[in-house]
Amino acid sequence: MNDRFKKYSRLPTEQNNPRTRDFDRIPLRRVLEKLNYEDSLVPRAVGKAIPAVEKAARLVSKVYLAGGSVFFIGAGTSGRLGVLEAAELPPTYGVEPERFRALMAGGQMAVFHSKEGAEDVFGDGFREIKKSVKKGDAVIGIAASGVTPYVKGGLAAGKKAGAGTVLITCNPKERTPEADITVALDVGPEPVSGSTRMKSGTATKLALNMVTTSAMIISGKVYRNWMVDVRTTSQKLALRAQRITSILGGVPQEAARRLLDVTGNDVKTAIVMARRAIDVKKARLLIRKHKGFLKPILG
Repeated sequence: MNDRFKKYSRLPTEQNNPRTRDFDRIPLRRVLEKLNYEDSLVPRAVGKAIPAVEKAARLVSKVYLAGGSVFFIGAGTSGRLGVLEAAELPPTYGVEPERFRALMAGGQMAVFHSKEGAEDVFGDGFREIKKSVKKGDAVIGIAASGVTPYVKGGLAAGKKAGAGTVLITCNPKERTPEADITVALDVGPEPVSGSTRMKSGTATKLALNMVTTSAMIISGKVYRNWMVDVRTTSQKLALRAQRITSILGGVPQEAARRLLDVTGNDVKTAIVMARRAIDVKKARLLIRKHKGFLKPILG
């Protein structure tokens, strides 16, 4: 047995789950009940990692508010989850797409079609991050096993450039020198051994949601629990912006729509205009004075 085989066979993500060893000999209903039980263990595992999630969220907020960029890098399921984060943050919180970017082992086509082996090249991850990262940015490596060479390469390049580095992993034993912060999610063995798109994928998505959502909250992108920097890139989002402006601005929906027309669909500005009874210029100056935070303006 060679050293590499030993190393991988000992990974937490490769262990066999004693609770599901009868999967192929029990009724479908029992299979589903067992899958549901295994999934129910995930939030508890994520909850135990909150101290590390908090550190990661503060880093993301600090980088964003200072004008830096955040890079997600991963392979397979982990990489696709990073792509989701980078794609969904701009319409939800009005951030510039170039400020949150995702790199996927194997390139863009690997998002849709598996490209096995791409994750094994440390140099690819290093080179791809090196091309874009700068001091003051952040690199978030996503690797269920914690040992993916492509991800480690990206983290190493980020660290060398002076960026903050985070590893999100489902290997609680992994502490890589390339990561300043490690979010370790101890979800236990998968229901189907080694299939990290299951509990590991769910835990990773929850952790990423917590990191980015809380980072946006402390960066002034949320007032109470409303997304006040939402971009009106679809009919649904346009109606959401109108509803948010109406509720927080304390004006009828038609008045909210007119305010959004005046501001170019800038929800924050429309709300401040409604609540403070001021024009666009004064509202924007007030928002700039408070660095985008509505709480000190509206109370």
